[in-house]
Amino acid sequence: MLLNMDFNKTLSIETNTMEWEASPSASVFRKRLAREDRESGHATSLVRYSPNASFHRHAHPEGEEILVLGGIFSDENGDYPAGSYIRNPPSSAHAPFSRHGCVLFVKLDQFQAGDNKVVRLDIGQSGEAQAEFRQEVLHQYRNETTYLINLNNGSDFQLSNTTAGVEVLVISGSVTINNRLLSQHGWFRSTEANSTITACTVNTRLLLKAGHLINI
Repeated sequence: MLLNMDFNKTLSIETNTMEWEASPSASVFRKRLAREDRESGHATSLVRYSPNASFHRHAHPEGEEILVLGGIFSDENGDYPAGSYIRNPPSSAHAPFSRHGCVLFVKLDQFQAGDNKVVRLDIGQSGEAQAEFRQEVLHQYRNETTYLINLNNGSDFQLSNTTAGVEVLVISGSVTINNRLLSQHGWFRSTEANSTITACTVNTRLLLKAGHLINI
């Protein structure tokens, strides 16, 4: 089952209009944004763990990237509160759970060959006061870079030379991207040559990935 796997098509999805769907775990739910197959391969999703939800131990053949949007996510390696950015490299395995529930942004099976770095970062909670503009590199490998972007109300951020792909998740606040409005947890993906992001709220925070779609 292919879902939004044409990377030449620009996508702008307001995830707050989507319903949560069942997953293989009865207490874990998801909103599927892009998917190669129903339960394997390339996938980009929002995932919600109910209190005391868990998954059995499983491997990620081509890696797993997680941003904790709310609550506390856990596995045998530790607890990861909201604002945790996690990269579990190819062939890693874990048994994830959440004692009190959490919401995650998850990308599966999208690592480049040779990208084997384990990443555990605390990018801070949404709502913290920020300067008008701040850009922080969270991870970089070859042509692929993942950023945390902070914008203040009305400020612009220009993206150029993005034909190799750009992907944006609105962590908090709201933005317009090429005149497409996205609110909190909205998702945008494009290979357009240029894009303009404009913050519509104070302390807008974005997870931005660039240069990665040519590798998929």
